Amino acid sequence: MNKKVITTPAAPAAIGPYSQAIQTGDLLFCSGQIPLDPATGEMVDGGIEEQTRQVLGNLGEVLKAAGANYDDLVKTTIYLTDLAHFPLVNDIYAGYVGACAPARATVEVSALPKGALVEIDGIARLNG
Repeated sequence: MNKKVITTPAAPAAIGPYSQAIQTGDLLFCSGQIPLDPATGEMVDGGIEEQTRQVLGNLGEVLKAAGANYDDLVKTTIYLTDLAHFPLVNDIYAGYVGACAPARATVEVSALPKGALVEIDGIARLNG
């Protein structure tokens, strides 16, 4: 299968040697998004709520660049530096993914790039 790089200026540029997303066949593999403002490349102000909304907004822009949306997500992983944030992140996440939520894992990690509190990656099925 061929793979196609998906990129958009509406989401933060990669901060390392990776693509925002890769499409292969009808699958889209979205790299983890952290709460960077795409316009400045800087972390958004605020705490876990603001960071989670920015992360999900960034992920949405990557999906959009591939012709997809949150409904097309089939699997996500949420990385949190503190599982105490889980209830709030879960509530915000539910507002984005809707009733047919993708399969998901949530894990606590010791640190995330640039000191982020949350990171989310995803796999979507295109034309599904």
